[in-house]
Amino acid sequence: MKLNRKWLNEDFVDLSNVSDKEFVETLTVFGQKVETWERMDAEIKNVVVGKVLSMVRHPNSDHMFICQVDVGQGEPVQIVTGAQNVHEGDLVPAALHNSYLPGGVHITKGKLRGEVSSGMLCSFAELGLTQNDLPGVFADGIWILEPDAGKPGDDINKIIGNDDTVVDFEITNNRPDCYSIIGLARETAAAFAKPMKHHEPVVHGSDAGSIFEHLDVEVPAEKLCNRYSSRMVANVKIGPSPKWLRQRLRANGVRPINNIVDITNYVMLEYGQPMHAFDYRYVSSGKIVVREAEDGETLTTLDGTVRNLKAGMLVIADENKPIGLAGIMGGENSEIKDDTTKVVFESANFNGTSIRQTALALGMRTEASGKFEKNLDPMMTIPAVQRACELVELLGCGDVLDGTIDIINYVPQERRLPLEPEKINRLLGTNISKEDMVMYLNRLEIPVEDDTIVVPSFRPDLVRMVDIAEEVGRSFGYNEIPVTQFRTATHGGYSQEMKLEAKAGTLCRAMGYSEIITYSFVSPTVFDQIRIPAGSPLRNAMKIQNPLGEDTSIMRTIVLPSMLEILGRNNAYHNKAAKLYEIAKVYLPQEGEKLPREPKMLMFGTYGAKENFFTLKGELEAIFAGLRMKKVEYTAEKGNPSYHPGRCAALSVEGVQIGVMGQIHPLVARNFGLDGEIYCAELNFSEMLNHLLPAPTYVPLPKYPAVSRDLAIVCDEAVTVAQAEKVISEAAGKLLRDVQLFDIYRGVGVPTDKKSMAFSLELRADDRTLTDADSEGVTRKVLTALEEKLGAALR
Repeated sequence: MKLNRKWLNEDFVDLSNVSDKEFVETLTVFGQKVETWERMDAEIKNVVVGKVLSMVRHPNSDHMFICQVDVGQGEPVQIVTGAQNVHEGDLVPAALHNSYLPGGVHITKGKLRGEVSSGMLCSFAELGLTQNDLPGVFADGIWILEPDAGKPGDDINKIIGNDDTVVDFEITNNRPDCYSIIGLARETAAAFAKPMKHHEPVVHGSDAGSIFEHLDVEVPAEKLCNRYSSRMVANVKIGPSPKWLRQRLRANGVRPINNIVDITNYVMLEYGQPMHAFDYRYVSSGKIVVREAEDGETLTTLDGTVRNLKAGMLVIADENKPIGLAGIMGGENSEIKDDTTKVVFESANFNGTSIRQTALALGMRTEASGKFEKNLDPMMTIPAVQRACELVELLGCGDVLDGTIDIINYVPQERRLPLEPEKINRLLGTNISKEDMVMYLNRLEIPVEDDTIVVPSFRPDLVRMVDIAEEVGRSFGYNEIPVTQFRTATHGGYSQEMKLEAKAGTLCRAMGYSEIITYSFVSPTVFDQIRIPAGSPLRNAMKIQNPLGEDTSIMRTIVLPSMLEILGRNNAYHNKAAKLYEIAKVYLPQEGEKLPREPKMLMFGTYGAKENFFTLKGELEAIFAGLRMKKVEYTAEKGNPSYHPGRCAALSVEGVQIGVMGQIHPLVARNFGLDGEIYCAELNFSEMLNHLLPAPTYVPLPKYPAVSRDLAIVCDEAVTVAQAEKVISEAAGKLLRDVQLFDIYRGVGVPTDKKSMAFSLELRADDRTLTDADSEGVTRKVLTALEEKLGAALR
């Protein structure tokens, strides 16, 4: 939102003695952040009003003149010009030696065909002005100033209204009142503790009749139009706006057009209330209907573009056709023209969401739509239309008809909040008196009645005590709030899950793995790449409503494709080996729930000459030990389509599966550009955290020696080491301290469909030295259990 200080000083709060730097710093600290500020005269330097005293023909040119120009320096300066519209006695803009024009143009003293020229006479275009800024001025030659424009030597910036500073504020969406000059003036007055001048529009009216004799308004779209106010002007005289109004519009970045259009733009800047003017003769049957568009309707807007409307879009129409897009742009079929004689002023309040959706659908964003999106104050429509009619009378461009059509569908409920000084002081860490709080709120035009705050309709952001505390705090001055200790203790640090996650990462890196981070959104084709069956629940993925592309259109339910993609990329870069890990989330939809479950997965991927199934298994066991997990069991897994059916194991703890590991199926590896043996492990990290051993406690060194017994058994090829270890552990009981596999043999002395496995058992008792009878008893139990459960026999 732009604010030119000259307008502010003249009409609202006189701060002419406050420097620009102090102004922007004070407003920023007060809570209205200044984006940028600039002097309008920054680009024009040393250009003054000059009076042409004499003109003679250039001796060496048939179209140039040598002018003696009074520039207020005592002696006239000589300037050579080729303009044909300059005459003796004219007042003209004169760029003197070492002057600057917009665009960085530098003017210096020189010679033109042998004659000295100490500057240049300027056209209005060379000063950065347009025909809209100076209606009626000759465009092709030197700008001839009005006789009363100024005296020789006056700075041209003052003549054209450039002696001003424009401040650009970054307004937050919860402060729609600050999208106006009045709103920012209110903030400025409060920030500087200065009184603000208020102006109540006064419309005298005329004997041209009543609006009710000419216009009828219907609003069937009640939910989309909170309020619709309208007044009419007859005997309109279309022409240029006065200089002061054009200069204020230009300073705020608005192009002057004609008096009626300029009035609507001026009111929008001043009050923050968008307005529109319709040519009454194009309103069929004198009736305005605020309704929703129908499919197939079209409207040519003021920019000359044909808009194809859809059902639900809010339009301003007459009995036969749309004549404007509500809150966005008027229609070309009701545009104000030079021969317009009757005008309908529209000052309305529309539903912000509807306006935004229509603007986005049609690809058009205007100053009006941007304001309506912020949900403006419905109570502002009448003051705005009154101000427009007052300006019509002030400019003498028409007769205002009596009466106002005002249809109200929504009136914001008055909000009252208790003034709670103790809570406010406790929150701010201050000791501000109740009287000062009331004073601060009154400066912001927030009335307080008997310890009750009456929230004005233009402040929808004031909802609770903390909002009032903010108003008090910024008025008191954030820099003035004393530094105090926190009154409540805060405890930071890592959660237990975060600590375990960090520890897991440390263990992975200790094993030689490098961490990667991949995107959570993937392509639907990844399921085919890893051979997931068509009916698998993993294919039930959450779809992204506005994806960047098809390759990132769903939330992943499995991390394996992301890891294989990175491994494939490393292989494509000719990296001979890679060891990667990632702690990543998957997103599993829940029936009857909007949000998915988001368990964390610990994913490993590796390839290289030294990598194999048992290497990966050993690394996982080291990580499990480092995390102090309960015993993990490994079971052969043949049904996972992504893994090699003979080199895959399911991992479980206490009967709960926590993951899978093994060699990637060659067909899957080929889909990711990988050859050779690729090994991966997918672990449910969230589930792993539910199976941790309790915190370690001190245990004294054993007093009694251990006894070792080695057993070599012959069993079927299908029997796994894990199965045998489980049977041994269950049969040996409390005396068993450890069991280790130390040999697997196939060959002479062992049947072809059998294998031999050798285990070392460590036995110890806490209260005595074990005897041979003790160890033999354990051995017999173990052998009996192995024979009964696994069909194994002592070798």
